[in-house]
Amino acid sequence: MALNPQYEEIGKGFVTQYYALFDDSTQRPTLVNLYNAELSFMTFEGQQIQGAAKILEKLQSLTFQNINRVLTAVDSQPMFDGGVLINVLGRLQCDDDPPHAYSQTFVLKPIGTSFYCAHDIFRLNIHNTA
Repeated sequence: MALNPQYEEIGKGFVTQYYALFDDSTQRPTLVNLYNAELSFMTFEGQQIQGAAKILEKLQSLTFQNINRVLTAVDSQPMFDGGVLINVLGRLQCDDDPPHAYSQTFVLKPIGTSFYCAHDIFRLNIHNTA
């Protein structure tokens, strides 16, 4: 397979769709459709999760309702298998918590004429200054 020349469009489009669903607590469960039943991995604040069902469990365990998100940068790279590597840098505020910087990395793998999220790594950028 070759490099996908539309990797930037794909990356930005995926991020737009993902956060529109994630940031709406009523739509968040539909994110499960972006992951593969067995082959997808998520690392959420250091917790390793495999498979769409377990990822959905994690997403449903998140109790916040309101999210204010600002994207600083969305960087994408093509992969030699036709996939897309996406790195997001931003700031989010959940409910009444203070805003925090975060980073999230996605790897999209091709499946037919579409993609699934094979890897998803999320981490708040909180530094231990003690």
